[in-house]
Amino acid sequence: MAINVIVGFDGSPAAAAAIDVGAALFPQARVWITHLWTPPFASESLRRRLWTGAAELNAFIAAIEREGEAEARRLADRGVRLARTAGWNAEPLVRRAYGGEGLYFAQLAQELDADLVLVGSRGLGGAQAVLGSVSDMVVHYTPRPVLVVPHPLLTAEQAALESGPALIGWDGSPGAEAALAATQELFPGRDLAIVCVDGAEVPSPQAGGATVDRLDVASGSGTPGRAVAEALSACGRSRDASVLVVGSRGRSAAREILMGSVAMATLHHAHRPVMVVPRPDQERE
Repeated sequence: MAINVIVGFDGSPAAAAAIDVGAALFPQARVWITHLWTPPFASESLRRRLWTGAAELNAFIAAIEREGEAEARRLADRGVRLARTAGWNAEPLVRRAYGGEGLYFAQLAQELDADLVLVGSRGLGGAQAVLGSVSDMVVHYTPRPVLVVPHPLLTAEQAALESGPALIGWDGSPGAEAALAATQELFPGRDLAIVCVDGAEVPSPQAGGATVDRLDVASGSGTPGRAVAEALSACGRSRDASVLVVGSRGRSAAREILMGSVAMATLHHAHRPVMVVPRPDQERE
């Protein structure tokens, strides 16, 4: 199935790895390799080369605009070459933004009618994870499914991309229903593994023939969301899952970052691609 995918690309190894993973999971996709051109609009090394002193400030600003845009387009073109080498039908998309990349990706997802937003993650943990990252913000604000690819992946995790099942966290909520529906749409023909890890009796999915496996959540330190995320991650390892899928309940970004949730904890602690699906009414908020 051909789907529309927006890929965030900043030239980092994590972004390049996300392209490889996306091409393996969605080989027939139509892809925009997207680079957001944000202040200070040029790399530090380029700015140092252009600086000639305060007396030439206007010339410096003009040069930053000119060379920064050229640098941004070269970067996007590099991502397109990587994507086409991986077998994708890709084109570059460079947009000027003034910060707030997560919000801007949300706007692009609607503007381009994207089925999926794909971003790489540098695997932030601890205090850095609490403060958030660009990939976190994309997940919070984008009203379409977002696939976050951690970097690096191990050999077994790479091998699972080809035929491993999509593992869906299930709690019977509308968010879980949306996660299941999105997985069926984006991964047609792929085996699904639906697991409930909250220990409660919840209704089974409406999809015909689908069953829910129940997992125990180990007690211990940390938030309940982290305990559930660790159980999902362990199940993903044991079943060689290609991707973990969780629904988002759409709480505010500040509260989710500070208090934690299953979706955010899974993003920060799983070592496999994680797809976060917004709750059904989030796009209308």
